[in-house]
Amino acid sequence: MARRRLVAGNWKMHGSLEQVDAFADALAGGAGERGDTDLLICPPFVQIERLARRAGDCGLAVGAQNVCDKAGPGAFTGEVSATMLADVGCSHVIVGHSERRALYGEDDEIVAEKFALAQEAGLIPVLCVGETLAQREADATEEVLRRQLGTVLAESGVAAFERAVVAYEPVWAIGTGRSATAEQAQAAHAFLRAQIAAEDDILANRVRILYGGSVKPDNAAELFAGADVDGGLVGGASLDAASFLGIAGA
Repeated sequence: MARRRLVAGNWKMHGSLEQVDAFADALAGGAGERGDTDLLICPPFVQIERLARRAGDCGLAVGAQNVCDKAGPGAFTGEVSATMLADVGCSHVIVGHSERRALYGEDDEIVAEKFALAQEAGLIPVLCVGETLAQREADATEEVLRRQLGTVLAESGVAAFERAVVAYEPVWAIGTGRSATAEQAQAAHAFLRAQIAAEDDILANRVRILYGGSVKPDNAAELFAGADVDGGLVGGASLDAASFLGIAGA
C-alpha cells in the first residue's frame, strides 16, 4: 500500500493569534487543493491551543516545535512536557530540529530522550536529521545520518517507528534559499529508509520520510518525485496558507 503524503509546516518563532485565525480560514476554504495529502502545522507554544480548536474545520493536525527532555512534572522552569502538549491538542512534536541542535546544544542522546517521551505521551515525534555543509563537503552525510537515526533506534527500538515520522533536513538548505537537488534528497531518503529496513523491512516501507530545506511551491513537485520522499517539512513557506496548499498540491 502506498504511503500517504504528509506536508508539515514549522512556523518557528513567527505568527500571532490573528494569523492563526486567518490561516485556518484560508485552509478551510482551500480544502480541495490538498488532494489526499495529510497536513500538519507546528506553531509556537502559545498558539497551539488556538490552532487546535480550529483544526477540525480545516482538516489539519497540530504539533509542537519542541518538548522537554524530562517527563515532569517538576522544577524545569520554562519547559513544556509531552503530556502538556497532548493535553492542549497536539498530535505531533518535532524533535532534533537542526536549530535546536546548533543553537541549544541538543545532542543525539537528548533528541532520543525527547523522542521516547513524546511517544510515551501518545504523540507522534517528527525526528529531524541532517548534515551541515561542512559535513556534506567532507563526504560525511551518511555517517551523520547513521549516527543521528541510530541513536534513536538504539534508545526506542525499530518498532517505535510505527508511530513516527522522519524528516531529512540538510542544514545547509534551511532558510538559505538553497535546496538539495531532487537526486540528493532521494539519495538521503533512500539511505535513511535502508537503515530502518536493516532492522524491519516491512516497517521501513511504511515510515514517512519528509524533506525539509527551502521547500516552495515551485520546487516541491520535483523534490517530492523521489520514490522515498513522502512529503515535506516546510519552514517560511508554511506561514502563508496559499503557499502551503500549493506545496501540498504538489
